Amino acid sequence: MIALATTVRVDIGNYVQGLFTVYILLLFVYILLNIVFSLGARPPYSRFTDAILGFLRDVSEPYLRIYRRFIPTIGQIDLSPMVAIIVLYLVQSLLVNAIRG
Repeated sequence: MIALATTVRVDIGNYVQGLFTVYILLLFVYILLNIVFSLGARPPYSRFTDAILGFLRDVSEPYLRIYRRFIPTIGQIDLSPMVAIIVLYLVQSLLVNAIRG
């Protein structure tokens, strides 16, 4: 019975870790696409890129907005995504280790 409970906790920890990893990857893709598209690599009137960027914006901006309120931009460099990703890594490690025991 104890082995089953341990296995379930490890499986739940792996699932939570996977969720954090996917969200961190979505943040990276959103940041990279914003950089690429701001340099002019975006095809005009492309529904596909608009749909992808719209989805990534809807998923990423609420979390990034928290950090943009407190961290000012330095020139044209926005440091809030880096801080947001570091905080996500820290929360991920703390939460997953707490779940796994």
